[in-house]
Amino acid sequence: MAREQKWKRIAADTFQQWCWLVEVWLAFVAAFVLAKPCFMLYQASAQQFTGSDVISVVGHGLSLDLSTSLYFILLPYLIVLLSRLVSLLPKKGQIGCFRLFRIILRCYFAIASVLVAVAIVVDTSLYEFWGFKLDASVLQFLDGTGHALTSVSAGFVAVRVLVTLIVAGILFAVLSKLLSRTESGMKKEDSMAGRILQRTSYLSPLTSFVFTILLLPLIIIGLRGGTSVSTTNVGQVYFSQNQFLNHSAVNPVFSFLSSIGKSTNDIPAYRFFNEEELPRNLFHTPRGPESRCITATTNPPNILLIIMESCGGQFTELGGNAHVTPNLTRLAHEGVYFTRCYANSWRTDRGMLSIMSGYPALPKTSVMKMPSKVRTLPSIASTLQRAGYSTTFLYGGDANFTNTRGYLMATGVETIISEDDFTNEERGSSKWGVCDSITFNRLFNMVGEEQRFLPQEEQRFLPKKTAPWFTTFLTLSSHEPWTVPMPTRFADEKLNAFYYLDRCIGRFIERFRKTEAWKKTLVIIIPDHGILYKDQDETKEIRSHIPMIWTGGVVSQPMQIDKLCNQSDLAATLLGQLGLPHDDFTFSRDILSPDYTRPFAMHTFPEGFSVVDESGFNVYDLNTQHQTIGHSPEAIRLGKMILQLTADDLRSR
Repeated sequence: MAREQKWKRIAADTFQQWCWLVEVWLAFVAAFVLAKPCFMLYQASAQQFTGSDVISVVGHGLSLDLSTSLYFILLPYLIVLLSRLVSLLPKKGQIGCFRLFRIILRCYFAIASVLVAVAIVVDTSLYEFWGFKLDASVLQFLDGTGHALTSVSAGFVAVRVLVTLIVAGILFAVLSKLLSRTESGMKKEDSMAGRILQRTSYLSPLTSFVFTILLLPLIIIGLRGGTSVSTTNVGQVYFSQNQFLNHSAVNPVFSFLSSIGKSTNDIPAYRFFNEEELPRNLFHTPRGPESRCITATTNPPNILLIIMESCGGQFTELGGNAHVTPNLTRLAHEGVYFTRCYANSWRTDRGMLSIMSGYPALPKTSVMKMPSKVRTLPSIASTLQRAGYSTTFLYGGDANFTNTRGYLMATGVETIISEDDFTNEERGSSKWGVCDSITFNRLFNMVGEEQRFLPQEEQRFLPKKTAPWFTTFLTLSSHEPWTVPMPTRFADEKLNAFYYLDRCIGRFIERFRKTEAWKKTLVIIIPDHGILYKDQDETKEIRSHIPMIWTGGVVSQPMQIDKLCNQSDLAATLLGQLGLPHDDFTFSRDILSPDYTRPFAMHTFPEGFSVVDESGFNVYDLNTQHQTIGHSPEAIRLGKMILQLTADDLRSR
C-alpha cells in the first residue's frame, strides 16, 4: 500500500508539473499578447488603426507568440525531466536536488523576464524611428562607444528603463507565483492532480520519465510551427496591406532571434536565378555624357560634397515642404536639379557608401563594417586622388562609429576631421558632437580661402594648395533627438531640425558664393537617406525619394534632370562630367550618358526592397516573398537580380 501511495504521489506530481509547464508557457504568451495593443497605442500618433485592427493583430500574431513562448519553457522542461529521475534518489538527495532546481528556475525566470521586457520596450521605442521590427541590425550600434544613445535624451532612456523594470517585475512576479504554488501544491496529498490520478498507481518514476520525454516532440513541433516543410517565420503573421498592422503582429523576440543568425556582417545568399539568367549590362554606361552640366573654365574643378543627415525629399519641395527647406528649393532651381533621385538604403553607413563608392545597399548588411571588403571597393575619393586631387572628410561626430574612419582611409580619403579636432565646448553643442552651424563655419574656413583666420595647429587640415581638392562634409544635427541651437520655428521638432540644417546650408552658400573659390568649385548636395515620418514608411515612395542638387561657380546653367536614378549613380555621373573613367564602378551609372537607356531606382530596407521604374512604385517583402505594393512583376524581378548580383559581387571581393 505504501508503494502504491508513493506511485500515486509521483503520478500526481508529474501531472501537476505538466500543467505547470503549460501555465509558464501561457504566462509568456500573455506577455506577448498584451504587448501588441500597447505597441499599437504607442505608435497611435503616427499610425491609423481601429479597434478591430487591434483584435486582428492579436489574432494573426498569436501563432508566432505561441511558438516563441515555447523557447522559454525549454529549461523548465529540462528541470521537470530531471526531477523524474531525482525521484529515484534517497529522500535526502531528492531534497537537495529540488532546492537546486528551485534556485535555477528563479534565476532563469528573472533573466527571462528582463529579456522579454527589454525586447518589448526596445521594439516599441525604436519602431517610431526605424519603421521595422526589432532585429539583429540593432547590434551594430552596440559598439561600446555609447553613441547610439545620443539619438535620444536622458529622460527618454530613463522612462524606457523604468518601464522595462516594471514589465520585467510583473512577469517575474507571475512566474514566481506559479513556481511557489506548484511547490506547495506538491506537498498536499489531496491535491487536484492526486484525485485525478487515483487510478494511475501503476506508474513508476521511470515510467513518469518516459511520459515526460514524450512531451519533447510536441514542443519541437510547436517551435517549428507544425509538421509541414515550411517552418515558423515572420511572414506567417502578415495579413494586411497596411505594413504597420503586419509589423504589430510580429513577435519582437522571434524577429530578433530569427535574424541574429544573419548578422549584419554576413553576406546573405540571394539565390533567385540561375547564373545564365542574370544580366551583365544593367549598369553599363561606357560612353561620355550627352550634355555637360559644368563648364570647362576650371579644369579640373574643386568638388565639395555635402551629405545631409536624414534630409529626404519628405522635407523638401518633393514632399510639399518647400517652406521647411527654402534654401534647398532656391539652390535646386538655380543649379542642376535631379528631381527623381532615390536613396539606396535607410541608414547613414549604407547611404554614405552608396554615394561615395557607387555601391548598392543590401537589406541587412552593413558593408561599411566589413574591413576586408571596403578596401576592395572603388570610391570617388580614390579615383580623384589618382587624378591629382587632395581628399578630405569633415564630420562633427565620431568618425569611428560604424567603421566610418576605416572605410574612409581604405578608400582614398587623406585627411579626416572629426569631433576630436574641435574644442570641448564645441563638442558639447550637439548630442552627436559638434552642431552644424559650427562645422559649416569650419568648412568655410577650409574651402572658402579664408585659411589665414585658422589657428596654426589647424593648418594641417587644409586641402593642398597646389592641387584641386575633393572635400566631403557629413552633417549631423538633423538627427534624433532633433535638438538644434536655434529658436523654435515649427512645433514639429523634426521640421525644426531640417529648417535649421537648411538655414546652415543657405548661410554657408551665400558666404562661399562671395569668394574666388566659388568660381572654380562644384558643390553637390545630397541626403544619405530619408526617415520614417508620420505615415511615410517603406510602403510610401516619398520615403526613399531624395533631392540631389549641383551648384557652384562651375555649373554652366540651371538645369532640371528628370531621369530616374539612385544616389549610387552619383559616382559615375560625376566622373563622366569630369572626363574620368568609371569602369571600376560596376554598379554606378552615368545617367547623362546616351547609354543610360533603362532608368530605374532601387531602395532596400531590412524587410525587403522597392523599385521605381516606368511602371511606378513597387515593393517586395522578403519575409512573405510577395509583392505588396505595385503591379509590375518585372520590377520585382529586376530588384531580385540586383540583390543577387550585389551579394555575389561582394562575396567575390
